[in-house]
Amino acid sequence: MTENTETEKTGFMGWIDKRYPWTPFWKKHLSEYYAPRNFNFWYYFGSFSLLVFVAQIVSGIWLVMEYVPTADNAFQSVQHIMREVRYGWLLRFMHTTGASAFFAVVYLHMYRALIYGSYQKPRELVWLIGMVIYMMLLFEAFTGYVLPWGQMSFWGASVITSFASAIPWVGDVILVWLRGDFNVTGVTLHRFFALHIVAIPLLLCVMIFVHLVALHQVGSNNPDGIEIKDKKGKDGIPLDGIPFHPYYTVKDIFGVAVFLAVFCYIMFFIPQFGGIFLEPDNSLPANPLQTPLEISPVWYMTPFYAMLRAVPNKLMGVIVMAAGIAIMFVLPWLDRSRVRSIRYKGMLSKIAIVVFVVSFVGLGYLGHEGVSPLRTMMARILTVLYFGFFLLMPFYTTMEKTKRLPERVTD
Repeated sequence: MTENTETEKTGFMGWIDKRYPWTPFWKKHLSEYYAPRNFNFWYYFGSFSLLVFVAQIVSGIWLVMEYVPTADNAFQSVQHIMREVRYGWLLRFMHTTGASAFFAVVYLHMYRALIYGSYQKPRELVWLIGMVIYMMLLFEAFTGYVLPWGQMSFWGASVITSFASAIPWVGDVILVWLRGDFNVTGVTLHRFFALHIVAIPLLLCVMIFVHLVALHQVGSNNPDGIEIKDKKGKDGIPLDGIPFHPYYTVKDIFGVAVFLAVFCYIMFFIPQFGGIFLEPDNSLPANPLQTPLEISPVWYMTPFYAMLRAVPNKLMGVIVMAAGIAIMFVLPWLDRSRVRSIRYKGMLSKIAIVVFVVSFVGLGYLGHEGVSPLRTMMARILTVLYFGFFLLMPFYTTMEKTKRLPERVTD
């Protein structure tokens, strides 16, 4: 036994540990990181988001080897990748499907935090860092959406960047700075290419690392919203905790297999997903002289786009759209409930979360459809309900009667 221990200390890993703290890192964040034993289905999506992020980086590196970021050649280079580069179609569909999959798992990850109160004390910073990551993902998705330089890419960039002009006094200056020109041109394309390929991915890598470190500092929440650190055995290990490795790493492998099966089915058989993932108009080269009949962003941005269109004044529309994201930053201080999890909250909170989901999904649908008086009215109603979920939270979480928390986490 002693000989084996000495071999470990003086062998290859011992050589590594003297120069890099690998073993302490492995113990702190995996083998001796004790997570609640009652993680359920909703806890897969954090791992899925990390998996998709890696897939996006890898597929993006291969795509950029053939992509030409100029107004004259960008669209043709994408067609070259699809038709002439060996397995280029696979790499592009992996990247486009991955973009939508990324937001799907991130939204479900955020929803899990919402229903189980993972934003409450002491995890406020974890939530805030996560929201910064979400905003960066929106910028990354927008800059990537422009790169194919099709009709929707060009006109989407024109419409979304034009929102900056609504800002009083400095709006026109910011607009020119964003575009790099007075209109959307090849300069805009090259600028967005640099942001999409280099700047934002580097910042995302840093913020994801910071997010995980902050999470492991305070520990993971669980479906009951009970702190497992409050009840420890004589050995100092939480009674309701199990090592993340190997228990949850093995469990995540099963989840990843199911996720990849669904992902691959979409990628191989329905990569356009009925025009939701890849719009038909974006298969046409950008034409500044021909405006598409309907201009709308990709599905994961449409809830906020619907908020913008619901307000007749352009400046107020931009403010409402920005507020729709900004209000989520103050969520930890809006919830005054004595319990974290929706399992033990009262009926008002349960009704509120249903209203929130309906309003968000409804806005997403309306943002993808054309404008009509009825849809505009529906968008206004759903926008009010969306903000009502947050602004009324201090009241209904204080008023409602909550259930008694169990002494230990439940299975």
